[in-house]
Amino acid sequence: MEVDIVANGGSDPHLSLRENPSIHIHEMKTVNLTGISKISGALSLLLKAAIQFVMLVWFLCFKIPRPDVLLVQNPPSVPTLAAVKLASWLRGAKFIVDWHNFGYTLLGLSHGRSHIIVKIYFWFEKHFGRMADGAFCVTKAMQHELAQNWGIRATVLYDQSPDFFHPASLMEKHRLFSRLGNTICSAMGNADCISVEKEVQDMNTTVFTSKNNGEIFLKPNRPALVVSSTSWTPDEDFSILLEAALMYDRRVAATLGEDDSMDEGQLWIDIKNGKQFVYPRLLFIITGKGPDRKKYEDQIRRLKLRRVAFRTMWLASEDYPLLFGSADLGVSLHTSSSGLDLPMKVVDMFGCGLPVCAASFSCIEELVKVNKNGLLFSTSSELADELMMLFKGFPEECDALKSLKEGAMDTASSSKWSTEWETNALPLVNQVSG
Repeated sequence: MEVDIVANGGSDPHLSLRENPSIHIHEMKTVNLTGISKISGALSLLLKAAIQFVMLVWFLCFKIPRPDVLLVQNPPSVPTLAAVKLASWLRGAKFIVDWHNFGYTLLGLSHGRSHIIVKIYFWFEKHFGRMADGAFCVTKAMQHELAQNWGIRATVLYDQSPDFFHPASLMEKHRLFSRLGNTICSAMGNADCISVEKEVQDMNTTVFTSKNNGEIFLKPNRPALVVSSTSWTPDEDFSILLEAALMYDRRVAATLGEDDSMDEGQLWIDIKNGKQFVYPRLLFIITGKGPDRKKYEDQIRRLKLRRVAFRTMWLASEDYPLLFGSADLGVSLHTSSSGLDLPMKVVDMFGCGLPVCAASFSCIEELVKVNKNGLLFSTSSELADELMMLFKGFPEECDALKSLKEGAMDTASSSKWSTEWETNALPLVNQVSG
């Protein structure tokens, strides 16, 4: 198939997409009406939707070859669904909606479900969603909702990570940590248990790895690496993670009989010099960008932690899967505005064979199998308990973490996008396109 992607600009897609001769990316300019939004938020939204509608119809009708099928990911619904429906009618193409969530529930996070704008959005989304020739959705729970309350028959098409999400080799880990060395060793506020390593960094040594006579090995006193990614939006409450990190820090100190007067600087020097404890340091790396990022970064800077450190960063699309493939544990705080979609970050983590601690909500167990490839939590205390249990004895004697790692590796080997596409997506595409 020849594929034309029409989308707003932003970060570069992965190299494998950019270099694929069958994939053609058409980048639209982002509409920014900052001046008008200061005067009237409602007027700004209407104008933005109108401009996006015209731009999208122009691209779909004049900038790309006539397609057999127009496949649109929802949300966003406004004005996308109407624009794609019009383009499909004008060009004699079929129209498929890929339901990843409901746009009106995302809008409801900031305005409330009873707001008139949310009700109008809901009507728009349902009306044009029902005009599609076919539909995919990401969970069985969403399939049931669409059938019962929207009158839409959808095929479940589970997200799967592409092949470039995989467990990283020692060489890949060493090169990644070397590239990220300055960022990893730069504290977000005051000095912490990771930034103390800065003075020993060189071409052959990172916080996690060492290279000696051409051979790379993981340091026995390395910190445990915990990763998460986020768009820093209200459907992910990162205060849960911050509270859990603080609890882990305090509980480890209490377990080891350390009092508040202990010299943190001496502790960090001991760790740097090779002293190991039954509970490791934790380094949380949070990737992504979005509206709430600065708020949580300010909260992180105010934390006073002994064995935990945070770093926030935005990674190149080639480094993002390598980070997941190099980590020890993934954390997902996604709770879903609708309760019916699944976090793509967890799919990517499993693609890398990375076990996950995920926030619990109604359909998450369609993806996370408890005590097999991950654990669920509802509160910061539960997450702290899981961190204590999984990382006790790290890196060699943490049997619970190793067991979940094996389960995540099994998930990675059994879940392939090519199989999911050929089994569930291609038959519907062929059916609607005739």
